[in-house]
Amino acid sequence: MTTETSPKKLLVTGGAGFIGANFVHYWLKRYPQDMVVVLDALTYAGNKASLDTVADNPNFLFVLGDICDTALVERLLVEQCVNTIVHFAAESHVDRSITGPDAFIETNIIGTYSLLKAAKKVWLDLPEADGLAPMEHRFHHVSTDEVYGTLTPEDPAFSESTAYAPNSPYSASKAASDHLVRAYHHTYGLEVTTSNCSNNYGPYHFPEKLIPLIITNILRNRPLPVYGDGKQVRDWLYVEDHARGIDLVLQKGQVGENYNIGGHNEWQNIDIVHLVCKLMDEAFHENSELAEKYPRAVLAAGAESAKLIEYVTDRPGHDRRYAIDATKSQRELSYQPQESFESGIRKAVNWYLNNEAWWRELLDK
Repeated sequence: MTTETSPKKLLVTGGAGFIGANFVHYWLKRYPQDMVVVLDALTYAGNKASLDTVADNPNFLFVLGDICDTALVERLLVEQCVNTIVHFAAESHVDRSITGPDAFIETNIIGTYSLLKAAKKVWLDLPEADGLAPMEHRFHHVSTDEVYGTLTPEDPAFSESTAYAPNSPYSASKAASDHLVRAYHHTYGLEVTTSNCSNNYGPYHFPEKLIPLIITNILRNRPLPVYGDGKQVRDWLYVEDHARGIDLVLQKGQVGENYNIGGHNEWQNIDIVHLVCKLMDEAFHENSELAEKYPRAVLAAGAESAKLIEYVTDRPGHDRRYAIDATKSQRELSYQPQESFESGIRKAVNWYLNNEAWWRELLDK
């Protein structure tokens, strides 16, 4: 197991995605001596522009490739002397998993299996063949609270001992990948950890997800779609707090253990939508430059952005409530979110207002 003082050489899969990119920025800032290699296939949700500000860092390397390419993963582990894998790469949008589950099975299950095979070969099998001890290593798998299923308003929050009960092809594929990671530890001795997080929000969030969708649709004067009655409950976590939680798992987490990382911050979807509308209205009223830049949006904001809300047919099998009990992480890792929701959501809104080129290019595609 690596320690906080020993230099790490990380392979970050899916590092051009939302959470992965934020993790890369966090890690290179906090540990400038470490090497970070990003492996990303740049599918629709991967955006290399999210890594532009670290592209010239000598301790950063971007590799275009698929985690299902086991030979490529093996080569990167050997050539870059990687001792830590942080595995973000995943298909993650529930709606897409309902209409096209094949990609979720391929990436989330087969892709994770490919990484585990490569890690076992390079970190365990090759040293053993040479009569050496296994390499010091860590395989950290990033999962989701959706593997636990759904909660009623009265149920206690998900803990690490909650039985898995996934309800969508997305969550089922993530649950399968969690089990594979566990099996490679118990069967082969691979040093793994897994974290299950609540809903993330913040910079570089692909604009099909709820919060960036509401922001960008207001800016484009488009309807704000809300599923069903909008009373689905989610636990929201600022993305940098998630990166911080993974850092603590890598530094202090026990091999073979799962850790829940959450914000203790439950909100109904409809309340999130109304809050973002309120913050956007305030931004337009306080900043005359926005009125010039988004004239149609100003008209919407002047009449209150919430008037753009449209209730739409609920998605099939829509989980009613997620909530994370992060007591174990707090107790064993001293984990605590540093960003309040009030400050975090304002940061998210301001980021999208100041980074139109980033999200506009994605929407134009």
